[in-house]
Amino acid sequence: MTHNEIIALQKRIGAVPDGFWGPKSTAACQAYLRSLMPTINPWPATDQASLTAFYGDPGDESQLVNLDVRDLCILYDDDMVRTIRCHHKVAASLKRVLTAIQRSAWQYVLADYAGCYNDRPIRGGSLPSLHARGAAIDLRPNSNGNRSHWPVSADMPIQVMEFFAVEGWKSAGAFWSRDGMHHEATS
Repeated sequence: MTHNEIIALQKRIGAVPDGFWGPKSTAACQAYLRSLMPTINPWPATDQASLTAFYGDPGDESQLVNLDVRDLCILYDDDMVRTIRCHHKVAASLKRVLTAIQRSAWQYVLADYAGCYNDRPIRGGSLPSLHARGAAIDLRPNSNGNRSHWPVSADMPIQVMEFFAVEGWKSAGAFWSRDGMHHEATS
């Protein structure tokens, strides 16, 4: 983001608009997004016991549904996505988020979908990814990669993160300052 875009973002989240994105801006962004989340967050904590109690075992495909997204113009490698395999507990929420994105000025984010269910460990680790439970989605990876610092070198719009926050989802860019493509249904 440019200096002026960071100032606009800081104003939006209630941080001091100085154009420098540091720990105070990160904390303000997290507080702002948390303020949009439901009072009682419907999603589990991120520890493995909580995730397993809520979502079941990673890789358990019996927990998945095919979410119909033909009406949302989601693209994967320039091909129209018809369904997204996700955990049945996140399906309705994910559909609301994707519909909100599609109806907004940020619908271009949906033209670069990178997946939901993928039975794999966390990158660089051995614990299961939230993707292995079908409870995470990646959007716009080409400009929001795992090691790209958000918002300085990644460009996931805060408005997209707001749509996820309203449903209680965490956006990695805001909460980890990297991996701006990743959004997960955890508290």
